[in-house]
Amino acid sequence: MAKVSKNARTDRKAQEGSKDYVRVFKAYKSPKTGAYAFNEKIVHKDKVKEFLAEK
Repeated sequence: MAKVSKNARTDRKAQEGSKDYVRVFKAYKSPKTGAYAFNEKIVHKDKVKEFLAEK
């Protein structure tokens, strides 16, 4: 009996639009310590400029 891959059992229709999202990192300077920190968010690729423009 052949071994079934874990990937063969996944629902491909549910993952159809997943390539339209990207992980975006935005660096900001902490007012308290002066060190740099990062804000991370997963956004749609069409909304990246809006995310980076907001304060």
